[in-house]
Amino acid sequence: MTSPSPQPGPRSSSVSLDLGGRVALVTGAASGIGRACALRLAAAGAEVRAVDRDAQGLAELAELAGDLTGGGAVVPYVLDLTDLDAAERAAAGADVLVNNAGLQLVRPLEEFPPEVFHTVLTVMLEAPFRLIRGALPHMYAQGWGRIVNVSSVHGLRASAFKSAYVAAKHGLEGLSKTAALEGAPHGVTSNCVNPAYVRTPLVEKQIADQARTHGIPEERVLSEVLLKDSALQRLIEPEEVAEAVAYLCAPQSSFITGTSLVMDGGWTAH
Repeated sequence: MTSPSPQPGPRSSSVSLDLGGRVALVTGAASGIGRACALRLAAAGAEVRAVDRDAQGLAELAELAGDLTGGGAVVPYVLDLTDLDAAERAAAGADVLVNNAGLQLVRPLEEFPPEVFHTVLTVMLEAPFRLIRGALPHMYAQGWGRIVNVSSVHGLRASAFKSAYVAAKHGLEGLSKTAALEGAPHGVTSNCVNPAYVRTPLVEKQIADQARTHGIPEERVLSEVLLKDSALQRLIEPEEVAEAVAYLCAPQSSFITGTSLVMDGGWTAH
């Protein structure tokens, strides 16, 4: 499924960012937004702990990062985020934390499997809490830290048939704001980035679910469901989201905290 108006994301940096000597942790790093964020932060000089369950995807990411010239590196970190104790340990010593990992299931509430709801909330809300908890002591000790939570337009608006995802993203918004308030005296900022639909495997995989749930052919899902509320009729590229994440780590954004950077193509303007 392709966007009706293919416009490539940025191929060059829009903000000056030097993360030399910094450690960044990115979850869900093997593909999609996480992969783009890991490469962007590594290009800025960071040592990136790339966290994901997909060992092969992480190996491919590390190989790509090997061609970067910014002095950074990608260190694969195979981890299932439902292991919350391990997630908290993985975040120790991180200067930049990007909570990105997510999963999706499209089902009516009365048909939504409780065990999947539990897993979604664990990976997308409880794990970010534990990762922040693990990262803060180091950030506080040095008086500097950047937490960027990859939320969604669904952190601000609800859609039918996505109870777990919407609940998790709304919760992540509140967690991010709380971290911002507590972190401010210690030089730590916490913000959300809120994209609409991004050209990722997560979006591609839900097209069949959306078609079945809405009772329409798959080829109509993009225009009639995913992009229905967007003034800009295209999918977002992962690199565009990664550049927003980089901006929130840059010196120019040091006064931005506790907020949500919306990248929804005009969805919430309605």
